[in-house]
Amino acid sequence: MSDMKAFVGVTDKAWADFLAQRPHLDEINFWRPSGRSFQALSPGDLFLFKTHKPHDRLVGGAVFSGFALVPLSEAWAAFEEGNGREDLAEVREAINVYRARNKMPLISPEEDPSIGCIMLRDPVFLPEEETFGPPPGWAYSLVQGRSYADSTDPEHAGYFAPIAERVLRQRPAEALAEDEHAVAATWERHGPMFGEARPTRRRMGQEAFKLALLDAYGGRCAITGIDVRPTLDAAHIHPVASGGLHRLDNGMLLRADVHKLFDQGYLSVSPSLEVRISPRLHKDFPDSGEYTALEGKPVAVPRNKADRPSRSALEWHLRKVFRTD
Repeated sequence: MSDMKAFVGVTDKAWADFLAQRPHLDEINFWRPSGRSFQALSPGDLFLFKTHKPHDRLVGGAVFSGFALVPLSEAWAAFEEGNGREDLAEVREAINVYRARNKMPLISPEEDPSIGCIMLRDPVFLPEEETFGPPPGWAYSLVQGRSYADSTDPEHAGYFAPIAERVLRQRPAEALAEDEHAVAATWERHGPMFGEARPTRRRMGQEAFKLALLDAYGGRCAITGIDVRPTLDAAHIHPVASGGLHRLDNGMLLRADVHKLFDQGYLSVSPSLEVRISPRLHKDFPDSGEYTALEGKPVAVPRNKADRPSRSALEWHLRKVFRTD
Protein backbone atom coordinates (compact mmCIF):
# COMPACT_ATOMS: atom_id res chain seq x y z
CA MET A 1 0.00 0.00 0.00
CA SER A 2 1.33 3.42 -0.89
CA ASP A 3 2.07 6.19 1.59
CA MET A 4 -0.28 9.09 2.23
CA LYS A 5 1.67 12.32 2.04
CA ALA A 6 0.49 15.42 3.83
CA PHE A 7 1.43 19.08 3.85
CA VAL A 8 0.49 21.51 6.62
CA GLY A 9 0.25 24.97 5.11
CA VAL A 10 0.34 28.15 7.19
CA THR A 11 -2.44 30.61 6.41
CA ASP A 12 -4.18 33.65 7.82
CA LYS A 13 -7.39 33.09 9.78
CA ALA A 14 -9.31 35.51 7.55
CA TRP A 15 -8.77 33.20 4.53
CA ALA A 16 -9.95 30.16 6.47
CA ASP A 17 -12.95 31.94 8.04
CA PHE A 18 -14.06 33.32 4.67
CA LEU A 19 -14.03 29.89 3.03
CA ALA A 20 -15.57 28.13 6.03
CA GLN A 21 -18.63 30.32 5.52
CA ARG A 22 -18.96 29.09 1.92
CA PRO A 23 -19.38 25.31 2.12
CA HIS A 24 -20.76 25.23 -1.45
CA LEU A 25 -17.26 25.84 -2.85
CA ASP A 26 -15.75 22.52 -3.90
CA GLU A 27 -12.55 24.00 -5.37
CA ILE A 28 -10.35 26.56 -3.67
CA ASN A 29 -6.96 28.19 -4.18
CA PHE A 30 -4.28 28.35 -1.50
CA TRP A 31 -2.36 31.02 -3.38
CA ARG A 32 1.26 32.00 -2.97
CA PRO A 33 2.09 35.66 -3.72
CA SER A 34 5.73 34.84 -4.46
CA GLY A 35 4.91 32.45 -7.27
CA ARG A 36 7.40 29.92 -5.95
CA SER A 37 6.79 26.38 -7.22
CA PHE A 38 5.18 23.73 -5.02
CA GLN A 39 6.28 20.12 -5.48
CA ALA A 40 5.69 18.61 -2.04
CA LEU A 41 2.50 16.73 -3.00
CA SER A 42 0.92 14.76 -5.84
CA PRO A 43 -2.76 14.94 -6.79
CA GLY A 44 -4.79 13.16 -4.14
CA ASP A 45 -2.51 13.95 -1.20
CA LEU A 46 -3.66 15.82 1.89
CA PHE A 47 -3.20 19.56 2.28
CA LEU A 48 -4.05 20.86 5.76
CA PHE A 49 -4.58 24.41 7.01
CA LYS A 50 -2.90 25.79 10.13
CA THR A 51 -3.49 29.40 11.11
CA HIS A 52 -0.85 31.88 12.18
CA LYS A 53 -0.31 32.77 15.80
CA PRO A 54 -2.01 33.79 18.00
CA HIS A 55 -4.85 31.52 16.82
CA ASP A 56 -2.41 28.74 15.95
CA ARG A 57 -4.86 25.94 15.21
CA LEU A 58 -5.20 23.34 12.48
CA VAL A 59 -8.61 24.31 11.12
CA GLY A 60 -9.25 21.95 8.20
CA GLY A 61 -7.90 20.55 4.99
CA ALA A 62 -8.56 19.52 1.42
CA VAL A 63 -7.36 17.19 -1.31
CA PHE A 64 -4.47 18.49 -3.41
CA SER A 65 -5.34 18.88 -7.13
CA GLY A 66 -2.19 20.43 -8.53
CA PHE A 67 -0.02 23.51 -8.79
CA ALA A 68 0.07 26.18 -11.48
CA LEU A 69 1.82 29.51 -11.93
CA VAL A 70 -0.67 31.84 -13.62
CA PRO A 71 -1.55 35.55 -13.82
CA LEU A 72 -3.60 36.80 -10.88
CA SER A 73 -6.53 37.59 -13.18
CA GLU A 74 -6.68 33.96 -14.35
CA ALA A 75 -6.52 32.66 -10.78
CA TRP A 76 -9.49 34.89 -9.95
CA ALA A 77 -11.41 33.89 -13.09
CA ALA A 78 -10.93 30.20 -12.23
CA PHE A 79 -11.71 30.21 -8.50
CA GLU A 80 -13.32 33.60 -7.75
CA GLU A 81 -14.33 33.50 -4.04
CA GLY A 82 -12.43 30.22 -3.79
CA ASN A 83 -9.37 32.47 -3.45
CA GLY A 84 -10.57 33.33 0.04
CA ARG A 85 -11.60 36.91 -0.67
CA GLU A 86 -14.74 38.76 -1.75
CA ASP A 87 -13.32 40.13 -5.01
CA LEU A 88 -10.15 40.57 -7.03
CA ALA A 89 -9.37 43.90 -5.37
CA GLU A 90 -9.29 42.21 -1.97
CA VAL A 91 -6.88 39.56 -3.28
CA ARG A 92 -4.61 42.34 -4.54
CA GLU A 93 -4.80 44.01 -1.13
CA ALA A 94 -3.88 40.75 0.61
CA ILE A 95 -0.91 40.30 -1.72
CA ASN A 96 0.25 43.84 -0.97
CA VAL A 97 0.03 43.20 2.78
CA TYR A 98 2.38 40.26 2.24
CA ARG A 99 4.68 42.35 0.02
CA ALA A 100 4.79 45.23 2.49
CA ARG A 101 5.65 42.84 5.31
CA ASN A 102 8.53 41.47 3.25
CA LYS A 103 9.68 44.90 2.02
CA MET A 104 8.74 44.16 -1.59
CA PRO A 105 7.30 46.64 -4.13
CA LEU A 106 3.51 46.84 -4.02
CA ILE A 107 1.47 45.89 -7.08
CA SER A 108 -0.74 48.49 -8.71
CA PRO A 109 -4.34 47.92 -9.89
CA GLU A 110 -3.05 47.76 -13.47
CA GLU A 111 -0.52 45.01 -12.80
CA ASP A 112 -1.31 41.33 -13.31
CA PRO A 113 1.51 39.46 -11.57
CA SER A 114 1.89 35.71 -11.73
CA ILE A 115 1.05 33.93 -8.51
CA GLY A 116 1.47 30.36 -7.38
CA CYS A 117 -1.81 28.46 -7.17
CA ILE A 118 -1.93 25.46 -4.86
CA MET A 119 -5.22 24.12 -6.14
CA LEU A 120 -7.40 22.11 -3.78
CA ARG A 121 -10.72 20.29 -3.95
CA ASP A 122 -13.40 19.17 -1.49
CA PRO A 123 -12.27 21.42 1.39
CA VAL A 124 -13.39 20.74 4.94
CA PHE A 125 -13.28 23.40 7.67
CA LEU A 126 -13.68 22.34 11.29
CA PRO A 127 -15.85 24.03 13.91
CA GLU A 128 -13.68 25.96 16.36
CA GLU A 129 -14.27 23.45 19.15
CA GLU A 130 -13.06 20.62 16.90
CA THR A 131 -9.84 22.22 15.63
CA PHE A 132 -6.43 20.73 16.47
CA GLY A 133 -3.23 22.12 17.91
CA PRO A 134 -0.09 22.28 15.75
CA PRO A 135 1.53 18.98 14.71
CA PRO A 136 4.02 17.50 17.17
CA GLY A 137 7.43 19.11 16.90
CA TRP A 138 6.12 22.01 14.81
CA ALA A 139 8.83 24.65 14.31
CA TYR A 140 7.51 28.20 14.41
CA SER A 141 10.30 29.34 12.10
CA LEU A 142 8.32 27.71 9.27
CA VAL A 143 6.85 30.41 7.06
CA GLN A 144 4.89 28.45 4.46
CA GLY A 145 4.47 25.02 5.99
CA ARG A 146 5.90 21.54 6.29
CA SER A 147 5.49 18.29 4.38
CA TYR A 148 5.14 14.82 5.91
CA ALA A 149 6.25 11.90 3.75
CA ASP A 150 3.70 9.50 5.26
CA SER A 151 0.95 10.67 7.56
CA THR A 152 0.05 7.03 8.32
CA ASP A 153 3.51 6.35 9.77
CA PRO A 154 3.21 5.31 13.45
CA GLU A 155 5.22 8.39 14.45
CA HIS A 156 2.53 10.70 13.06
CA ALA A 157 -0.59 8.56 12.64
CA GLY A 158 -2.05 9.40 16.05
CA TYR A 159 -2.17 13.06 15.12
CA PHE A 160 -3.07 12.86 11.44
CA ALA A 161 -5.53 9.93 11.36
CA PRO A 162 -8.55 11.75 12.86
CA ILE A 163 -7.85 14.82 10.71
CA ALA A 164 -7.47 12.79 7.52
CA GLU A 165 -10.69 10.93 8.31
CA ARG A 166 -12.57 14.23 8.57
CA VAL A 167 -11.12 15.57 5.31
CA LEU A 168 -11.40 12.36 3.26
CA ARG A 169 -14.66 11.33 4.96
CA GLN A 170 -13.21 7.86 5.48
CA ARG A 171 -10.33 6.31 7.37
CA PRO A 172 -6.89 6.90 5.80
CA ALA A 173 -6.23 3.17 5.33
CA GLU A 174 -9.58 2.76 3.55
CA ALA A 175 -8.88 5.75 1.30
CA LEU A 176 -5.46 4.38 0.37
CA ALA A 177 -6.81 0.90 -0.36
CA GLU A 178 -9.67 2.22 -2.47
CA ASP A 179 -7.42 4.58 -4.38
CA GLU A 180 -4.79 1.91 -4.98
CA HIS A 181 -7.42 -0.48 -6.35
CA ALA A 182 -8.90 2.18 -8.63
CA VAL A 183 -5.51 3.25 -9.94
CA ALA A 184 -4.54 -0.33 -10.71
CA ALA A 185 -7.83 -0.94 -12.52
CA THR A 186 -7.99 2.34 -14.36
CA TRP A 187 -4.56 3.89 -14.85
CA GLU A 188 -2.01 1.12 -15.02
CA ARG A 189 -3.52 -0.62 -18.05
CA HIS A 190 -4.30 -3.86 -16.25
CA GLY A 191 -7.86 -3.36 -17.47
CA PRO A 192 -9.95 -0.79 -19.35
CA MET A 193 -8.58 2.73 -19.29
CA PHE A 194 -11.81 3.96 -17.79
CA GLY A 195 -13.75 1.40 -15.82
CA GLU A 196 -16.36 1.82 -13.15
CA ALA A 197 -13.74 2.35 -10.46
CA ARG A 198 -13.23 6.02 -9.62
CA PRO A 199 -10.04 7.14 -7.85
CA THR A 200 -11.44 9.23 -5.02
CA ARG A 201 -8.19 10.99 -4.22
CA ARG A 202 -6.10 11.34 -7.36
CA ARG A 203 -8.54 13.08 -9.66
CA MET A 204 -8.24 16.84 -10.06
CA GLY A 205 -10.89 19.50 -9.77
CA GLN A 206 -12.27 20.94 -13.01
CA GLU A 207 -10.75 24.41 -12.60
CA ALA A 208 -7.45 22.93 -11.45
CA PHE A 209 -7.44 20.75 -14.57
CA LYS A 210 -7.69 23.85 -16.79
CA LEU A 211 -4.99 25.87 -15.05
CA ALA A 212 -2.66 22.90 -14.68
CA LEU A 213 -2.89 22.16 -18.42
CA LEU A 214 -2.09 25.79 -19.22
CA ASP A 215 0.94 25.53 -16.97
CA ALA A 216 2.07 22.09 -18.19
CA TYR A 217 1.90 23.08 -21.88
CA GLY A 218 3.50 26.47 -21.34
CA GLY A 219 0.37 28.25 -22.51
CA ARG A 220 0.66 26.87 -26.08
CA CYS A 221 -1.67 24.69 -28.11
CA ALA A 222 -0.19 21.19 -28.28
CA ILE A 223 -0.91 20.98 -32.03
CA THR A 224 -0.69 24.49 -33.52
CA GLY A 225 1.73 26.08 -31.06
CA ILE A 226 -0.55 29.14 -30.74
CA ASP A 227 -0.01 30.94 -27.41
CA VAL A 228 -2.98 33.35 -27.41
CA ARG A 229 -4.41 32.28 -24.05
CA PRO A 230 -8.05 33.33 -24.62
CA THR A 231 -8.21 30.94 -27.60
CA LEU A 232 -6.98 27.90 -25.68
CA ASP A 233 -9.12 25.14 -24.19
CA ALA A 234 -8.47 22.35 -21.72
CA ALA A 235 -9.44 19.31 -23.79
CA HIS A 236 -10.22 15.90 -22.32
CA ILE A 237 -9.06 12.94 -24.38
CA HIS A 238 -11.75 10.79 -22.80
CA PRO A 239 -14.66 13.10 -21.85
CA VAL A 240 -15.76 13.25 -18.24
CA ALA A 241 -19.36 12.74 -19.38
CA SER A 242 -18.47 9.25 -20.59
CA GLY A 243 -16.23 8.22 -17.72
CA GLY A 244 -13.02 10.19 -18.12
CA LEU A 245 -11.22 11.93 -15.30
CA HIS A 246 -9.77 15.37 -14.64
CA ARG A 247 -6.12 14.26 -14.90
CA LEU A 248 -3.30 15.81 -16.87
CA ASP A 249 -2.57 12.56 -18.69
CA ASN A 250 -6.20 12.60 -19.87
CA GLY A 251 -5.90 16.09 -21.33
CA MET A 252 -4.25 18.35 -23.87
CA LEU A 253 -4.19 22.10 -24.30
CA LEU A 254 -5.79 22.84 -27.67
CA ARG A 255 -6.88 25.89 -29.63
CA ALA A 256 -10.68 26.13 -29.50
CA ASP A 257 -11.30 25.19 -33.15
CA VAL A 258 -8.88 22.25 -32.98
CA HIS A 259 -10.56 21.16 -29.76
CA LYS A 260 -13.95 21.03 -31.51
CA LEU A 261 -12.52 18.93 -34.35
CA PHE A 262 -10.94 16.62 -31.76
CA ASP A 263 -14.20 16.19 -29.84
CA GLN A 264 -16.14 15.51 -33.04
CA GLY A 265 -13.68 12.91 -34.30
CA TYR A 266 -12.33 14.80 -37.30
CA LEU A 267 -8.91 14.94 -35.67
CA SER A 268 -7.10 12.67 -33.25
CA VAL A 269 -3.63 11.99 -31.88
CA SER A 270 -1.89 8.65 -32.30
CA PRO A 271 -0.18 6.83 -29.41
CA SER A 272 3.10 7.89 -31.07
CA LEU A 273 1.94 11.51 -30.52
CA GLU A 274 1.32 12.50 -34.13
CA VAL A 275 -1.79 14.22 -35.49
CA ARG A 276 -4.29 12.06 -37.34
CA ILE A 277 -6.82 13.71 -39.67
CA SER A 278 -10.01 11.85 -40.57
CA PRO A 279 -10.76 11.38 -44.28
CA ARG A 280 -14.24 12.62 -43.43
CA LEU A 281 -12.94 16.14 -42.78
CA HIS A 282 -12.21 16.91 -46.43
CA LYS A 283 -15.40 15.13 -47.57
CA ASP A 284 -17.59 17.14 -45.22
CA PHE A 285 -15.63 20.41 -45.51
CA PRO A 286 -13.73 20.70 -48.84
CA ASP A 287 -12.05 23.98 -47.79
CA SER A 288 -10.40 22.43 -44.72
CA GLY A 289 -6.86 22.50 -46.07
CA GLU A 290 -5.54 24.39 -43.03
CA TYR A 291 -6.47 21.40 -40.91
CA THR A 292 -5.70 18.52 -43.28
CA ALA A 293 -2.17 19.92 -43.51
CA LEU A 294 -1.72 18.97 -39.85
CA GLU A 295 -1.67 15.23 -40.70
CA GLY A 296 1.42 13.58 -39.19
CA LYS A 297 2.52 16.67 -37.28
CA PRO A 298 4.26 15.87 -33.95
CA VAL A 299 2.33 16.95 -30.89
CA ALA A 300 4.05 19.02 -28.21
CA VAL A 301 3.88 17.47 -24.75
CA PRO A 302 4.66 18.57 -21.18
CA ARG A 303 8.20 18.29 -19.88
CA ASN A 304 7.04 16.08 -17.03
CA LYS A 305 6.52 12.57 -18.43
CA ALA A 306 3.74 11.79 -15.96
CA ASP A 307 1.68 14.68 -17.39
CA ARG A 308 1.89 13.56 -21.02
CA PRO A 309 -1.17 12.08 -22.77
CA SER A 310 -1.80 8.50 -21.73
CA ARG A 311 -1.31 5.97 -24.50
CA SER A 312 -4.43 4.11 -23.39
CA ALA A 313 -6.50 7.30 -23.47
CA LEU A 314 -5.29 8.12 -26.99
CA GLU A 315 -6.08 4.58 -28.15
CA TRP A 316 -9.57 4.97 -26.69
CA HIS A 317 -10.13 8.21 -28.63
CA LEU A 318 -8.97 6.63 -31.91
CA ARG A 319 -11.22 3.65 -31.33
CA LYS A 320 -14.34 5.37 -30.01
CA VAL A 321 -14.35 8.94 -31.39
CA PHE A 322 -12.15 9.21 -34.49
CA ARG A 323 -14.07 9.04 -37.78
CA THR A 324 -12.43 6.36 -39.90
CA ASP A 325 -14.66 6.62 -42.99
